[in-house]
Amino acid sequence: MRFNEIDLFGVYVAPISLMMIGAWLILIPLRRLADGFGLLRQVWHPALFWFAVYMMSLSAIVLIAAR
Repeated sequence: MRFNEIDLFGVYVAPISLMMIGAWLILIPLRRLADGFGLLRQVWHPALFWFAVYMMSLSAIVLIAAR
């Protein structure tokens, strides 16, 4: 597993930063979907829940990219 820096308009960016942005973009529709179903009423600590969902999506992205 080897990740190389990404050249973004002359600036080298670590690949994990782009993966973090991707995980955040996945989280946005998930939050709206959960709000529509009223999921947060069933969750004890909403901020901790969303952090866990973010970490799971980030982990999935990293594992897929490392393939």
